[in-house]
Amino acid sequence: MINFYCYPKCGTCRKAKKWLEDQGVDYHDIHIVEQPPTKAELKTIIEKSEWPIKKFFNTSGQKYRELGLKDKLANMTDDEKLSLLASDGMLIKRPLTVSEQFVTVGFNEKQFEQTWK
Repeated sequence: MINFYCYPKCGTCRKAKKWLEDQGVDYHDIHIVEQPPTKAELKTIIEKSEWPIKKFFNTSGQKYRELGLKDKLANMTDDEKLSLLASDGMLIKRPLTVSEQFVTVGFNEKQFEQTWK
């Protein structure tokens, strides 16, 4: 089963959800603000993806800017970054789509085609 962490008002999330539905892909819809992934879940997801933790931050989000994270992340440990991501779903780039084998962050149709079809 695919866990699809999204924010219902997010246009990118709606496009990704429509793509999954159009392709007949089964997924579990999770509201990223009401039920953000835990610190342990994020650690597993990030390790599975083999991407740097910075890729998981919603760098264009209001919360990211409010907290001044552009300048602060470089001086934070990975553990501190994980705690921060787990504390607020709006800090996580979305949609975050996760299965036992794969992880995608954001929505890129070509990447979805290769990963989730």
